[in-house]
Amino acid sequence: MNVLLATRNRHKVREIESILGKGHTYLTLEPLSGVPEVVEDGETFEENAIKKAEVLAEWSRQSTPVIEAEMGCKLSAVLADDSGLEVRALNGEPGVKSARFAATSTSASNASDAANNAKLLRFLAGLAPAERGAQFRCVLAWVDLIDSAKSQLFSGICKGTIGVQPKGVLGFGYDPLFVPAGYSKTFAELGPDAKNHLSHRYQALRQLGEWLAAGRGKSDS
Repeated sequence: MNVLLATRNRHKVREIESILGKGHTYLTLEPLSGVPEVVEDGETFEENAIKKAEVLAEWSRQSTPVIEAEMGCKLSAVLADDSGLEVRALNGEPGVKSARFAATSTSASNASDAANNAKLLRFLAGLAPAERGAQFRCVLAWVDLIDSAKSQLFSGICKGTIGVQPKGVLGFGYDPLFVPAGYSKTFAELGPDAKNHLSHRYQALRQLGEWLAAGRGKSDS
């Protein structure tokens, strides 16, 4: 099965490939031309994931000859995700705005990881460890390109706390600050192997993997 991943983020692609394993071919948007830009303006992770998946699925159906020529294969499904950090002391923020938390109000662009982390630390300055609870949330939207009735949503959560300073160089995003529950090191210190068995994306992808293994995502040709 050839699955188009609605991302150009190679970190996400490696996570997905590592967690779902062999049996499918995962393709990214990077080599494709004419891919529509999707504005992630939903108020929830579910809304953003569904919007990305459906927009790209419709474009894929309309652009089948171009995609097959550029990628040398026929697509079976589109997989999109939206994920982010929810901090209890900030009433769930940054949430769907996690990637652009430190961006200016007039910019739709994402901020750098360093800027987002620095802003989060400023907002949590002086809070005790017990007040720094947070969780990563991920929602996956799977859209079957042949049978839309087989489209599904999957979600996952990873609970933890926010540290007082960045630690580790093996992650991205908020990984240098996030300490998963039951651990004393951040995701960026633990590294991808450990993270891929703890993360919010792992929880959601595990559900997807079980669903696919049961044959419920298989398109009839």
